Amino acid sequence: MTTAPRTDGGGRRRRPLADVNPLTFFSTAGIIVAISIWAVIDTSGAEGVIGSVVEWVSVNLGWYYFLIVTAVLVFVVAIAVSRIGRVKLGPDHAKPEFNLFTWGAMLFAAGIGIDLMFFSVSEPVSQYLAPPQGDGSTVEAARQAIVWTLFHYGLTGWGLYALVGLALGYFAYRHNMPLSLRSALVPIFGQRVQGRLGDLIDTAAMLGTVFGIATSLGIGVVQLNFGFEYLFGWEQGLPAQIGLIIAAVVMATLSVVSGVKKGIRRLSELNVYLAVALMVFILVAGPTTLLLDGIMQNIGDYLARFPGMSLDTMAYDRPDAWMSAWTLFFWAWWVAWAPFVGLFLARISRGRTIRQFVTGVLVVPFAFIALWISIFGNGALAVVMGGDADFGETAANVPEEAFYSLLDQYPLAPLTAAIATFTGLLFYVTSADSGALVMAKFTSRPGPHDADGAKWLRVFWAVITGVLTLAMLSVGGVTTLQNATIVMGLPLSVLLVFIMLGVLRALRLEGTRLDSAARAMPSILSGHSTTGGRPWRQRLASMVRHPGRRQIERQVGSVVEPALRSVAEELREQGVHAEVTVTDVESCGIPSVDLRVSSAPERGFRYQVYPVRHPVPSYNLRAASTEDHYFALEVFLLEGSQGYPVTEFTEEQLIADVLDQYQRHLAFLHSSAAQAGSTVIAEPGTAPGDWETDFAPGKDD
Repeated sequence: MTTAPRTDGGGRRRRPLADVNPLTFFSTAGIIVAISIWAVIDTSGAEGVIGSVVEWVSVNLGWYYFLIVTAVLVFVVAIAVSRIGRVKLGPDHAKPEFNLFTWGAMLFAAGIGIDLMFFSVSEPVSQYLAPPQGDGSTVEAARQAIVWTLFHYGLTGWGLYALVGLALGYFAYRHNMPLSLRSALVPIFGQRVQGRLGDLIDTAAMLGTVFGIATSLGIGVVQLNFGFEYLFGWEQGLPAQIGLIIAAVVMATLSVVSGVKKGIRRLSELNVYLAVALMVFILVAGPTTLLLDGIMQNIGDYLARFPGMSLDTMAYDRPDAWMSAWTLFFWAWWVAWAPFVGLFLARISRGRTIRQFVTGVLVVPFAFIALWISIFGNGALAVVMGGDADFGETAANVPEEAFYSLLDQYPLAPLTAAIATFTGLLFYVTSADSGALVMAKFTSRPGPHDADGAKWLRVFWAVITGVLTLAMLSVGGVTTLQNATIVMGLPLSVLLVFIMLGVLRALRLEGTRLDSAARAMPSILSGHSTTGGRPWRQRLASMVRHPGRRQIERQVGSVVEPALRSVAEELREQGVHAEVTVTDVESCGIPSVDLRVSSAPERGFRYQVYPVRHPVPSYNLRAASTEDHYFALEVFLLEGSQGYPVTEFTEEQLIADVLDQYQRHLAFLHSSAAQAGSTVIAEPGTAPGDWETDFAPGKDD
């Protein structure tokens, strides 16, 4: 099968830059290249400037980072547990594209990379030997060490991912807006975000994303460099790291060009399998009872201490150096990664409810992380507390060696080290390819939500991220990358505040809509319609009968279209602008009939009767044909399918249902329109109008 080249409206081949957002692309690329050149030419100057800025942020704005990340977590949890949590990231009828395991594997591999291997051994040992407060090398220090590591990799960071992913998925799939951060700010700034303001927002998100990914890749390169020295004797240093970056960029390029459903999906699943295998091996081969006891105690300590730790700025005995090296770095790092991971999570989460999305993002990866950190962290602490001081010094001061040094304490060390190196390489590649995919999306012009950006653009960002990683490593190694992340995370943290406000304003409208629906239940469903309700024999027939194509087409022509045109004509007689459109659905050839009513400047009303393809159920009692599927005419509003068919309705019954839904719409406008235009989120006319992607043949079979 061949694919025709992209062309413009006149049939000419489109130029490569036609899909690029020029301001976001060139400004981001220019800034990154300039910083990379500066870092290479004036190494000491770049390191000094970045260090000074980080010191100022650590001393003066530590409280701000604590406040923002905690507020975000509380916000997303509150939304998820509220009644708004049942609203979908997409139309009401949308279904998840990926199963839970695949979805969890992709969000885990994208949200946490090789840095988990880097810190899961190094940080517990570091916190045990030199805790932020109190004496080191004590039992209490050991308990705190694991809890601090869980805290830095725990619910707080995943709350940031959940916020951005929720915002992007909601506005993109529910309101058909671009899959971009600017969309989440439309309720705050209006359509101005579609211009230069939106370009600047995407540029800020791009810069944070690039530096956040570069930090992970820098950590990954350093760790992989040691892994290859351990296995093959390759010397550590910049030349080897250059080779690793080139190899990883090539692998990431091959993966990202293949898209989400192939390369990224398969690598993510393989990644999880290997990581689980390593974890189980340490659990079985190590002090199993101690590790199992540790898992229980660590999770209990984390849950008990989490509320106090979330706002503990250590104001009375503040260890500034520790704070900037650990908590502030992690919070800034999570913030910097939030646009990248959030967009990726939104890209793979269409059809999930807000409650499912937030619960999955908070629980699924953290459950794995808690097990990983507890097993590897307690395994490392057992070695140190057993008297191996050399291992402790290595783990704390040379963190890239810590993971391999722990594996050395167990049997089959060469084999497990090889598996760990390959797993780390997969972590590296999945972070790089997911990042390239998202950055291509950020710098592209608005397009279909499932479009992943031009292939050359994905390749470009995979390469440019590798170049930045190399430049930062040449300046001062991982420490400089960590410091740069703290700096770049600051403006993004301000953006998160506006995203919360935008989501809150939009979801308030959803709440009002739900209230209106409860007060105005369609009477045709309750049996109390003004036309006398549906006779019970008719209702029973519609339950057991699966009509054929001809009956559906007759229903559209003889009942649906005349009914909607009658309503539109009467509305026009009352001075209301209404129109009816009949469109053939390509996948089945059956027309859909769409009534649209203008409520300008507020949100308009839409009532569409659309043919939905279903497989004939195994309990089929009375089929109209021998085919393995049938079509039902379902009611769609702006929010998607309402879940009930009108295949057996008479013209009067259908008109009654239209009026019920229109009355419900007017009740929503009356309840929410405090000021003109407040019920409109997307631009007029941009609401989804084609459900083909949801109900294409084979979609539900």
